[in-house]
Amino acid sequence: MATGSDRVRFNVGGKIFETTTTTLANAGRNSMLGALLDDDWNLRSSTGEYFIDRNPACFGVLLDLLRSGELHLPPNISEKLLYREALFYGLLDHVRSARWGPFDGNRLHLAASVAGGAPGDGTAVRASPDGGCCIAHGSVAHVYDWMLDEHHPINLDYQQINDVGYIDSGNIVVTARERPGRADGGMGLFSSSSGELRHRFRVSHDNKVKTFTAGALSFSNSTFKIFASCKGRCNEYGIGVWDQITGNQSDFFYQPPGYSFGDADKLQWIEGDNFLMVATLFPRTDNCSIGILDFREKNMVWSWSDEGTVATASLDEKRVLHAIVMEDNHSVCVVNQYEDLGFLDLRSNGGGVRWSSRSKLMKGKVRGEESCYPKLVMHNGQLFSSMNDSISVFCGPEWVLTTTLRTSFGGPICDFSIGGDRLFALHSEENVFDMWESPTEPIL
Repeated sequence: MATGSDRVRFNVGGKIFETTTTTLANAGRNSMLGALLDDDWNLRSSTGEYFIDRNPACFGVLLDLLRSGELHLPPNISEKLLYREALFYGLLDHVRSARWGPFDGNRLHLAASVAGGAPGDGTAVRASPDGGCCIAHGSVAHVYDWMLDEHHPINLDYQQINDVGYIDSGNIVVTARERPGRADGGMGLFSSSSGELRHRFRVSHDNKVKTFTAGALSFSNSTFKIFASCKGRCNEYGIGVWDQITGNQSDFFYQPPGYSFGDADKLQWIEGDNFLMVATLFPRTDNCSIGILDFREKNMVWSWSDEGTVATASLDEKRVLHAIVMEDNHSVCVVNQYEDLGFLDLRSNGGGVRWSSRSKLMKGKVRGEESCYPKLVMHNGQLFSSMNDSISVFCGPEWVLTTTLRTSFGGPICDFSIGGDRLFALHSEENVFDMWESPTEPIL
């Protein structure tokens, strides 16, 4: 039972609320309500209450959230109004935690489907750290916040966007193709809220700034680096590196003979080893190659290629279409056009793909059937793979198929991304994208 000194009284928009310091402490000291517990604050009126000129109905919902840990939204209060008030009080993280639970691929449910404004295939979808996303289509990137409200788009004036990625929830890096006869293309840092260009990344060769086409992106949060595949006009092909803080170029790894780093489809930073995986895959090139780069020693510590096997291969030969490094398993996981998962051992060079026939992503697909190319994502020890209109979830040491996510709207999935405890799947028809969440854990 609260004592008199523990009780706190609020007048919010003319309505009186009474609570305890224990309840306010649940808000955290970084919130407005939690900060009221600091001795330096003395905002009480002569009647001994705090007056706040805000919406009283929303305050009651948020106060109940701090008391119980559960969010109950009455039908007369819109979600956007509650989110606005939560932002004022510094309680957005509490609302988000109550709105959806920790990410688990086996507990995901479809929370929303959003139809984009542009017809045709999208290029990429990327999840933001706070639960929003960015959809790249042609020369425009459409940005959505965690409430799925669309912000001002990023428009590159008819330059083809190759990839997008979040440095943090407020900043997006966009790579673009250089147009013939124009000094454009390259990479830029944009505001996720306004779409404004904040910085343009430069590439220098022999102390001369050069124009270039930037492709696949990857980020290192531990070393604050940005990596991108690059193609210059004078055979300046390789992987560029920039500092996230200054925006300046810090390194460049020139591609060795027989590899196509400048055309890479996939980059992945390997945090545990401080290496970078570079994968150039079919159908961008006839030969698939995967390399693990050590920028400190400027060498390739591991590599694999199907060169030599493709020349005699039939049309039914399995081709690697996507790849990811699985650090805990010391392997690279790949997927082919026939829905098979395959594994390459990182502990040895020159080995072949160990295809796993038991991990079929879908049954009954006809070979040669038109579809989007599959994609792979590793998240929290779970493996995700898209194929046609579904995403399969694999778990355990043997990567057993445990869940299949599927919707009947939007057509085949051309890309998907996980971030902010959400999964976003981009469909090929009119840029429809789905947002999947895990429900909150029950409070016992």
